Amino acid sequence: MYNSYHELKFYFLFIYILAMNNLRRIDLNLLVTLHALLVEKHVSRAAQRLHKSQPAISHALANLRAIFNDPLLVRRTGKLELTSRANELLPTLTEALHQLGALIEQPTFESTQAKRVFRLAMSDYGSRVVLPGLIQILRSRAPGIDLQVIQGSRTSMLTGVYDGEIDMAFGVFNSPLSDELHTHTLFIEHFICAADKNTLPKTGSLEKTQWLSRPHILVAMQTNESNEIENALHREGVSRRIAMTLPHWGVASHMVANTDLILTAARRSFDLFLEDSPLQLFTPPYPIDPFKFSMVWHSRRESDAGHNWLRHTIIEMLREDGNKQPDD
Repeated sequence: MYNSYHELKFYFLFIYILAMNNLRRIDLNLLVTLHALLVEKHVSRAAQRLHKSQPAISHALANLRAIFNDPLLVRRTGKLELTSRANELLPTLTEALHQLGALIEQPTFESTQAKRVFRLAMSDYGSRVVLPGLIQILRSRAPGIDLQVIQGSRTSMLTGVYDGEIDMAFGVFNSPLSDELHTHTLFIEHFICAADKNTLPKTGSLEKTQWLSRPHILVAMQTNESNEIENALHREGVSRRIAMTLPHWGVASHMVANTDLILTAARRSFDLFLEDSPLQLFTPPYPIDPFKFSMVWHSRRESDAGHNWLRHTIIEMLREDGNKQPDD
């Protein structure tokens, strides 16, 4: 139950204090004063140590003597000496105050020494924009930190964060979130279209009617989940034919080559786009609102020093890249 002998002593000290009839007359300030008196064995030096007046310390000593029913300090040969009870109290009191200080001390996180596992939830798009840079930082600055990355729908990711199963979720979360969930926008993302070069006119792009007449690829974890593209088309009063639905961005671009399929995806999905690729990128003919790519965590993690370190590391990592385009 107790991790150390010192913790056991700390426990019994407080049991001792709680058992005293005069409990209402003691507070932590009196314990701090008692410690200073027992260490200094001198009222004036204890007052200087605590930046208090000598009369205040003398008054506190009188209270402590009454509480402990012991003189605590007695004068022998012209100087104050500890009583037997005071000698017994001093080491335990020292440890108790140390433990109390640790309770209220601002927690710290030493990334180079930490050993911890963080569970992150994101799509493969999120993995593409977050993980490569993050893993390099962790291997150099925090080699003892491990990541477990899972995928899921937006709803399931938020549920995982709320339930404590997930440390952070990354994605597009437009719906109002619970007051207990915190969010930070990492960057603003835009949409781009991709098609096989050989299926496009010389302009390298498609007009609205041409774009609608072509079959499309939809990337979604759940087909019934709303998305920014369909919302934009709905506002225009049009719809597109979805010829293929895939759960992953990564494989979608490979489905476009040598076909008439159109893929409309987040621009950073093509950040490794090669000039010799058979695909051509072009601006969607219909205006599609950009989206906020955000990080979400629970308020219970606010005081977690390690969680704070990882969040701020990710924010700083993506800060400069937030407004860059893949071909910058």
